Amino acid sequence: MFVKLNERVFLNADRITRIKIDEVQDGIRIRFYEGQSQVAKSQKFETVEKAQAWIENNMK
Repeated sequence: MFVKLNERVFLNADRITRIKIDEVQDGIRIRFYEGQSQVAKSQKFETVEKAQAWIENNMK
């Protein structure tokens, strides 16, 4: 199953092994991993709750 990350990027959700919500200097981002390697990161979110809602809505 593919998940649309933005206008140009689709993730293969079957290969994602870990999802992490990180607080970085410019906001909150979701990071996607295949094994030990980070393969993508999301746009910025204002709060952790908004990032969690995005995950719940898009990663079914």
